[in-house]
Amino acid sequence: MMLARPFANDAQVFAIAEGAWRGLNQSDWLEAFAAHPRIGGLARDKWAQAEQSGAAAASDTTRKALADGNLEYEKRFGHVFLICATGLSADLMLAELKRRIGNDAAKELELAAGEQEKITRLRLEKLAAP
Repeated sequence: MMLARPFANDAQVFAIAEGAWRGLNQSDWLEAFAAHPRIGGLARDKWAQAEQSGAAAASDTTRKALADGNLEYEKRFGHVFLICATGLSADLMLAELKRRIGNDAAKELELAAGEQEKITRLRLEKLAAP
């Protein structure tokens, strides 16, 4: 991204970011995933706290199910469950976790990478907002 500067407009920023993300390899994706807090867990930065606000309002039962599901997911796939959580309730996040845990590893890696791409786009849009 730094090498592509200066950008002509926001659309160019978004396009270059998308191309950069899609040009990375699996180990790069896994490195990026490792920087994310678990859904429903303690988010240390303001971005993640806001994005996961739907999980903060969850019932104790749902929080426990998310915690258990996160551990099962990580054991199965070797990385954190990634979902673009903005605007989602904890119950929707949990349902998606349960649905995706049945995926094969290759499909799940692609889905997680797609979710990371969505998160990056939302964050870039926030940075570009006046």
